[in-house]
Amino acid sequence: MDLAVLWFGIVAFFFVGYFVLDGFDFGVGMSLPFLGKDDVDRRVLINTIGPVWDLNETWVIVGGAALFAAFPEWYATLFSGFYLALLLILIALILRGVSFEYRHQGKGERWTRWFDGMIIVGSAVPAFLWGVAFANIVQGVALDADHNFTGTLFDLLNGYALLGGLTTLLLFFTHGVVFVSLKTDGDIRERARRLATRSGVLTIVVAAAFLLWTGIAHFSVVFLVLAALAAVALIVSWLMNLRGAEGWSFAFMAATIALAVVSLFAALFPNVMPSVPNPENSLTIANASSSQNTLTIMTWVAAIFMPLILLYQGFTYWVFRKRVTRASIPEETPEPAAV
Repeated sequence: MDLAVLWFGIVAFFFVGYFVLDGFDFGVGMSLPFLGKDDVDRRVLINTIGPVWDLNETWVIVGGAALFAAFPEWYATLFSGFYLALLLILIALILRGVSFEYRHQGKGERWTRWFDGMIIVGSAVPAFLWGVAFANIVQGVALDADHNFTGTLFDLLNGYALLGGLTTLLLFFTHGVVFVSLKTDGDIRERARRLATRSGVLTIVVAAAFLLWTGIAHFSVVFLVLAALAAVALIVSWLMNLRGAEGWSFAFMAATIALAVVSLFAALFPNVMPSVPNPENSLTIANASSSQNTLTIMTWVAAIFMPLILLYQGFTYWVFRKRVTRASIPEETPEPAAV
């Protein structure tokens, strides 16, 4: 049971890393129509995440693999019951990745605009649906005695889940815009800071409503403390952005997202997927986990490779730490006309 609890925490850690890191990727993608006045602006925005977006995305792959190995029952119920929602997320991520690689091929303005639209949609859809999915996991879904999801996609689109989706959408958007102000200079930096100020107000209101709803439905002292810390971090991030301290604003926004995700896992504990309205069918840490031998082997593997992953991630961000400016964007050479 102790190793199962440990791996519940490790799964939470991977999703914290994913939402913090790929969260600002989503935000940058969603900011294109707001900050990209021309193609050079949009290239600046994309170049802020160009060296790291695919590395950030691997956190969800590792998190999914850890979930599969440590909690196979949870993985099976989640990925079968939420199949359509997760499929939409996968398609959106594929479209976004393809767009990053193909938009710069120089086929003309229409070509570029088309792929820019795919980046925007491919960022907004996962940002919203991840919130919907996690809100449903915390709230509980209809499970039968064999732990099979018996609802439909429309059952997942309830009021609480939609508010959760809107919360992650706004958190990631503001997180990404703050990242743009941190990684750029000149006019686009100032416009990003002003946009983060406006979106931050809406984010604070929506996030507070979601955390309050969650606290009423799943009250615990641990959740209350974590939710309060997340709220404070979000407000401080907004204040730091208002003062032009982008680094502190980004750090506190990252802390906000991390604390919010941990608070949801705290609200979930000791369940991993509650069953509503039949709590006896719930999946818990105990009945959804792998054997002790499997968890022991996984723990040794994690102890060896997790520090290496963190070191590589940190090294990558250190190498690409400089700001991206319009002057650093090379002119695109149009393809020669066909003879």
